[in-house]
Amino acid sequence: MADYFEIDFHDVETAKSGDAIALRYEVNGVTRVHVVDGGYLDTGETVLETVRTHYGTPDRIDAVIVTHSDGDHAAGLRAVLEGYEVGGLWMLRPWLYAEELLSRFETYNSVDRLRSRLRAVYPHLVELETIADRRGIPIYDPFQGAAIGEFHVLAPSRTRYLDLVVRSEKTPEGTEPEPQGIVEAVGTVMRKIANLVRAAWGAETFPPEGTSAENEMSVVQYANLCGLRILLTGDAGREALREAIDYAPMKGLKLPGLDRIQVPHHGSRRNVDTDILDALLGPKLASQPVEGAESFTAIVSSAKADEDHPRKSVVRAFMHRGAKVITTENGTIATWHNAPIRPGWTGVPGLPYPNEEEA
Repeated sequence: MADYFEIDFHDVETAKSGDAIALRYEVNGVTRVHVVDGGYLDTGETVLETVRTHYGTPDRIDAVIVTHSDGDHAAGLRAVLEGYEVGGLWMLRPWLYAEELLSRFETYNSVDRLRSRLRAVYPHLVELETIADRRGIPIYDPFQGAAIGEFHVLAPSRTRYLDLVVRSEKTPEGTEPEPQGIVEAVGTVMRKIANLVRAAWGAETFPPEGTSAENEMSVVQYANLCGLRILLTGDAGREALREAIDYAPMKGLKLPGLDRIQVPHHGSRRNVDTDILDALLGPKLASQPVEGAESFTAIVSSAKADEDHPRKSVVRAFMHRGAKVITTENGTIATWHNAPIRPGWTGVPGLPYPNEEEA
């Protein structure tokens, strides 16, 4: 059979969006199955069902990748690790670097205390480590330069990752993370005061501040499959994407120009800006392309019940560069090339161009 790929972006349908991606590809007669994030705890079974139903009931999953520690990405991978033989778990564990980081924290005066703190604030990662150790699954570090099958890790570099651990709101000097209820309350207030303004084609407005250190830790992966350039971003922010852009030529990716891209962080405004998108995708087009003539596909993992994602300004910005933008709000999205036919699956329409954006 000729080389092929199929990538499933699962609909993580809760009040908030999540990420869960399964993919199968064949290159030069070698077939691999990867899982990138698993959504919330219940989503893992959905991912396993996709692997069993559409991937030819493989004996094992070759690689499981945790882009970062958030529960909407990591929690569902428990079921994946328990449900299949897994060739390797790719996951960054901050406590492994406690000795190296100790001098950068004034509050902590022992490696054991800092290591304990780091394990306490990253429970999803600890749980995955525990399962992997019990089941004999090797764990690898997905730092910049690592190869995971045909995928290359473009970010984070080891140095930037350690800086982010220090910067994270989870690990400041003796400060506990804010209770989840407060965070949700703040989010509710922000939704109430958000307003939309009319905007002409090409206008783009992004806030000056970026996303969290936790999101900036996201593993950014690139592969060229069947001659198509694919970028998976997790919740990567502007720092991570800039690092990935700068490193891309080292792995044969000449930017701008992609064929498939996962829109970072469910379409948040704080993860991209005009300069980043110009470097990744190219400059804005003079006018909107005719439907069906888009030059690449941008996939957003967003829940229908999530009123915050995707942001209209982000949808617009990707369309300004020729994207067909599609979301998981109506079900799992599969994108493929030369892959086995799935009876009953139909094409997905792109989102309409928003004539408004967030002020």
